[in-house]
Amino acid sequence: MLQEARMTTEKPYLSGNKPGAGVSIWFQCRDSLVLYHEFLDNGIKPDEPFVGNGLWDLRVVDPDGYDVHFESKTDVEEETRYSDWRKSKKD
Repeated sequence: MLQEARMTTEKPYLSGNKPGAGVSIWFQCRDSLVLYHEFLDNGIKPDEPFVGNGLWDLRVVDPDGYDVHFESKTDVEEETRYSDWRKSKKD
């Protein structure tokens, strides 16, 4: 799915003059949590994954301003944050 920013007569929906400002790109993948750790290990700073619509959602913003999401299926409860889920697994 590709989403672009809505333009108004006053200013762009999202401010910024980067080519990707306001654009989101979504990828379905096998395991977005594995990608999360690979990104961290390689110095990339993604947002903390969370569960939405039965999917782990991992978001990272690329240097041009694009929001890139990687999603993978899960049966974890909606709106669960990764850190909370890991903490519950240790208990």
